[in-house]
Amino acid sequence: MSFYERFEHVVALVLSGVISVIIVIALWRLISEVFSSLVLGISDPLDHQVFQAVFGMIMTLLIAMEFKHSILKVLEREAHVIQVKTVILIAQLALVRKFMILDFAATEANQLAALGFAVLVLGAVFWLLQEHDNHLARRDAAAPPAALGAAVVSEESK
Repeated sequence: MSFYERFEHVVALVLSGVISVIIVIALWRLISEVFSSLVLGISDPLDHQVFQAVFGMIMTLLIAMEFKHSILKVLEREAHVIQVKTVILIAQLALVRKFMILDFAATEANQLAALGFAVLVLGAVFWLLQEHDNHLARRDAAAPPAALGAAVVSEESK
């Protein structure tokens, strides 16, 4: 590995450790909140605000775990950098979390429109990236073996 690749690896390790600590703390807070609120009967589990708070915490954990998973791909050498599609999926999860905890009665229409537009744009970008990947896969599958071998040799020479 080059110096910079080692540097990236160390940064990814540190980020992975920090996110692991955040996940453990968030999981502990979720467990204690659910136990104290729902099991001990302090809060009504069917109360809309309690439901929103618990599922907001669960979504936060899912977002952190997905982010950690993308860093683990870098550490396992499956990818050199965090993939754009993964970042878009994490952003979509964050928007889903926002919609789950949002109080629609107290939210202005322009904020709802902006959030809806963000969901639409992220979905469109993800779809375009997926179509691009599908196009590349179809092109590679249709390429004759000799041309594919030449492409591999030219990629290795870079």
